Amino acid sequence: MISEELILYRNFKAQRLLDDLITLFDEEGSMALAYDAAGRLVTLSMEMGFNGNLWHMFLTYLLANNENAYSRACEIRGHAEGTINEIALHDMGIFYQMFYYDLENIDNKYKIECFAPLKSFRMEDEGKMFNRRIRDRITELSASLSVSGSPADMKMHIEAFYKDYGVGLFGLHKAFRIHESLTENSFTIEPIKRVAHISLEDLVGYELQKKKLTDNTEAFLKGLPANNCLLYGDSGTGKSSSIKGIMNRYYENGLRIIELYKHQFRFLNDIMAGLKERNYRFIIYMDDLSFEDRETEYKYLKAIIEGGLEKKPENVLIYATSNRRHLIHEGFKDKLDRGENDDIHESDTVEEKLSLYHRFGMTIYYGKPTPKEYRHIVTELAGRHSLDIPEEKLLLQANQWEIEHGGLSGRTASQFIDHIISRDSTE
Repeated sequence: MISEELILYRNFKAQRLLDDLITLFDEEGSMALAYDAAGRLVTLSMEMGFNGNLWHMFLTYLLANNENAYSRACEIRGHAEGTINEIALHDMGIFYQMFYYDLENIDNKYKIECFAPLKSFRMEDEGKMFNRRIRDRITELSASLSVSGSPADMKMHIEAFYKDYGVGLFGLHKAFRIHESLTENSFTIEPIKRVAHISLEDLVGYELQKKKLTDNTEAFLKGLPANNCLLYGDSGTGKSSSIKGIMNRYYENGLRIIELYKHQFRFLNDIMAGLKERNYRFIIYMDDLSFEDRETEYKYLKAIIEGGLEKKPENVLIYATSNRRHLIHEGFKDKLDRGENDDIHESDTVEEKLSLYHRFGMTIYYGKPTPKEYRHIVTELAGRHSLDIPEEKLLLQANQWEIEHGGLSGRTASQFIDHIISRDSTE
């Protein structure tokens, strides 16, 4: 089988489909296998949002998604020098041959009619897996590879793709979460395939807060000194939306977001060890961060941010949101319960709990809007949705809504506008 001659490009995520299709082209398969492989090829392509020649798109997807010594080197440098370059050229020769396979030959070989339409496949859905721009770039790469005049020409195109977009998991997705193993103390980083398309402009107001966050992020992306950030303040004021807006604005600049929950902090060292060699800038995002006084996970975070022996990778920052300024809860009762001899160094204990807040180099406060600011948010959102309601009536309803639904906040204003849109669409 021709795919067995590959050296670097092995262990594809869709290896079985590749093997089955090669069998249908070069060896003795069966009609049942042909129909099954065609169905799997269409399903995969619809998930990705691929159009055109699905065989070429499939091969391009394999190249774009396979992390190996060569593709990882090209991700960093754009061109790999030395012997690995010669080995990669050998593998490109294999792919060069496979690009010349014609799907219609499978139909002819097995007397069926299902592969020929897949040479010019069309669908309207964008797919579930990729950012649209990456999907389009893979489509462009497929078109370039399919008309390459030689394996060397093909290698040049794929090197440029790796340099511009990266490879594999981090190259093709923008946001990730940690998945813990149920049977052992281990984890995997998995992509979030459908992310919220929120922009910073969607958040009305908070211009100073957004500027502080974007300035820090842009410095980070340029390799300049940047700080870990804590966004704290009242609920519903746009802290999490700001992080999502940062993710969407700077994704094409190499920014990736990894969402982490506090019960996963024990994995922080291992996560960072796996990120430091990648050619991206990572923000580890902790939403609604807070600890009760008996929880000790904050000590993992303190050591990572500042104070551990191992230096934090320069391509990783931590952004957290919280409704609390002091992240570790300490009630008034805690102080009353302390006897004179209960904790001789009481001030040291308090300082240890407050020190986590101080280890964030930048803290940004998001306060609830004033009544005037709330009305501005409502009218601005109404204008963006072209709501044809007299302003006086709109604001009267908005004031009634906030009284009944959690008070003044940007979230309340957004929920009110959603309610108006839904109500008017059903009348």
